[in-house]
Amino acid sequence: MSNTPKPTDIVLHQQSHMLEIAFDDGARFELPCELLRVYSPSAEVRGHWGQHAKLQLDKQDVNITEMRPVGAYAIKIVFDDGHDSGLFDWGFLYDLGRRQALHWNDYLQRLAEAGHTRQEPSWQKSGDQVE
Repeated sequence: MSNTPKPTDIVLHQQSHMLEIAFDDGARFELPCELLRVYSPSAEVRGHWGQHAKLQLDKQDVNITEMRPVGAYAIKIVFDDGHDSGLFDWGFLYDLGRRQALHWNDYLQRLAEAGHTRQEPSWQKSGDQVE
């Protein structure tokens, strides 16, 4: 775990529903709140013992209302849909950023397999410029 890059800056862009994270190895990622929510490292999302992960539906408009540091290794994220369990450690956030396209495509594929169509986020429909 000591080789895991550590964040040097974490900025929430609420208007564009993005969490921007810079790491000490020079990597910088913009993670959509939706991606963070559907990949939350919580038992509710990943599944409890003996259960499969639960596909999260209709999270395109989710945003982050609060972030709290947890020691020197993670943050706890509170989403505006009430979800607030799961600790996002630095390694998890780094992997989510580094393999964002893979995770996003996997999410879209699982939605399609479940017969669900992802709706365009309402905050993008207004035609406003995204920050």
